[in-house]
Amino acid sequence: MNTAGTIDRPLTQDPKKQAPMKPFPSEPEGSATEDLTTTGAYDSRQNRTREMQLIPEALARAHMHDRLHEAERERRAHRLVTARRMQRRAERASLRARRALAIAVMQ
Repeated sequence: MNTAGTIDRPLTQDPKKQAPMKPFPSEPEGSATEDLTTTGAYDSRQNRTREMQLIPEALARAHMHDRLHEAERERRAHRLVTARRMQRRAERASLRARRALAIAVMQ
């Protein structure tokens, strides 16, 4: 079955191969706009299509960029907390060693 394309689902995605829009014979003369199959219309249609196709990709890339930076910030925060915990542990061990040394010297 050969069905002609519609506006929503054209036979081809290439604007150069699509049929130009013609005014209906029932319309009064001069009411319809001129045929817009010029290169400017083609370029704008192509750019819009390309941009619209790339929007989800750009959004996904930005989302992943944000998530990677967030994960890196969380890793840095976790390393900082771990380093502070280890520093406190080392300070307590140092105090215990000093006390032990002081007790050994006093006896």
